[in-house]
Amino acid sequence: MKNLSNFLNRISNWKTLLLFFAIYMFFNGYLLKNAEEKINTLSGNNNGVIDLTFGFDPQKTLGMVAAYSPQARDFYAQTEMTTDVVYPIVYAFFFGIILTLLFKGKSYSPHPMVNVLPFVSLFFDYLENITIVNLLKSYPTQNETVALFCEIFKLIKWLSFGLIIGLTLYGLVRLALSKFKQA
Repeated sequence: MKNLSNFLNRISNWKTLLLFFAIYMFFNGYLLKNAEEKINTLSGNNNGVIDLTFGFDPQKTLGMVAAYSPQARDFYAQTEMTTDVVYPIVYAFFFGIILTLLFKGKSYSPHPMVNVLPFVSLFFDYLENITIVNLLKSYPTQNETVALFCEIFKLIKWLSFGLIIGLTLYGLVRLALSKFKQA
């Protein structure tokens, strides 16, 4: 983790932030949005994707899997194994760069390695994706244990992501206050 933090410290600047912002927006505004729309179209409903659900409800996850058509399940699994393998890397670097720029060398930094927190989200996102693919590929068998782990991984992913957003806001406020004091 220390090597990753050091790497982020070396590469973090406004140019890399803008590059990762553009890639992040491409994934959110085009690739993932279109994938969800295609899953909904193939299923003939607006079920959405498991990855974006909040809360802790294994039965809801199993119900969502059942509501997808066979074509939607196949496409969703394919998306999880391709696009959603790359996307967590993109958002981890994007938010890692943001946290580095906000906290590197600052006395108010919560921890010297705060910039690696997005990679915790990445890790649990990957675990979530593995369980989702398992649920999609094993249907019509419904494994409640896999659904339970899916929900645990998803919950940890969202909680760690919420912490990242909170730290980003904290860093922005501290940055604004320090600029205000200098003026």
